[in-house]
Amino acid sequence: MLTVDFSRFPLAPGDRVLDLGCGGGRHAFECYRRGANVIALDQNTEEIAEVRKWFAAMEQAGEAPEGASAVAMEGNALALPFEDEYFDKIIISEVMEHIPDDKGVLNEMFRVLKPGGLLAVTVPRWLPEKICWALSDEYHEVEGGHIRIYRGDELLGKLKDAGLEPYGTHHAHALHAPYWWIKCAVGVDNDKALPVKAYHQLLVWDIVGTPVISTLTKAAEKALNPVIGKSFVAYASKPNRAEPNRAEPVGAEPVGAEPVGAEPAGAEADRAETGRAGE
Repeated sequence: MLTVDFSRFPLAPGDRVLDLGCGGGRHAFECYRRGANVIALDQNTEEIAEVRKWFAAMEQAGEAPEGASAVAMEGNALALPFEDEYFDKIIISEVMEHIPDDKGVLNEMFRVLKPGGLLAVTVPRWLPEKICWALSDEYHEVEGGHIRIYRGDELLGKLKDAGLEPYGTHHAHALHAPYWWIKCAVGVDNDKALPVKAYHQLLVWDIVGTPVISTLTKAAEKALNPVIGKSFVAYASKPNRAEPNRAEPVGAEPVGAEPVGAEPAGAEADRAETGRAGE
């Protein structure tokens, strides 16, 4: 289940892509399939180990184009182990709401993103998230849980303050908002409650159901996304410099990281022009 819309966030073969706070790796896997040279970074040791296994399985199954590469590594979002202007694209999905120093993370991403490079950031949308917080303290008052709720204009303002130029927004995963409202109402860990089980089955049908069911659920989600889409997605670019570009930097290879596929090769990002910023 992807949150980033790759028609608004185009990748070129050979692009260096950072999936920051990759979690289970869903966006990193998609970038790898599209021919990018991907680094999936997270502070969770267990998740990084799983992502690394899946990268290896994808290579063995021939799911990634020739020349693509993938590395999974542990790291700190506030002190990224890469040189300036190393990446063509950066994705940070459902991460910013967990980090106290969100401005520090944005500054680090700006530092390692090339001029002309693109950033995709997703966070829980204000209204669906506000309802979850009202229904359940357990939903967010956990170690490593959500510490803030962003309004769309607030996030765009922080992107601009970091020196980035927003160029588009949208909402995603409307069908998931009621699911989390139900879970918050009956207990976030109560997966055996009948309403939770029934709604979860709907979400499964959306992903693996018959073409007719999938068509209906996707049409419903598209119609509902502007109203109750659970995620707010923003896209931004790093402005090109007025002065001549310096030589492309060489990134610091993480100790012990074993890339899957070829060595990453930099590629200048195409500037996406897919609508104006706004909620």
